[in-house]
Amino acid sequence: MKPKKDIKEMSDRFTIIINGLKSYGKTYPNEEVVRNVLHSLPTSWEAKVTAIEEAKNLETFSLDVLIDSLLTHEMRLNNGSE
Repeated sequence: MKPKKDIKEMSDRFTIIINGLKSYGKTYPNEEVVRNVLHSLPTSWEAKVTAIEEAKNLETFSLDVLIDSLLTHEMRLNNGSE
């Protein structure tokens, strides 16, 4: 995730990359996609990443549910800083 970017922008960028790779016939298992998104988050998100990795089965955890969870967490972080 780039500095000063939010989860929505990161998700949109990641989706464009994944769809581009799919158009060339390259696909990735769900677990790998979810792990790549989690590992792309800044270190300030480490607690959330650890919680998700420990609580969820990443083989079945969908990218959409992950993004929703991250967006919710981001909203909570932003509300706390205001």
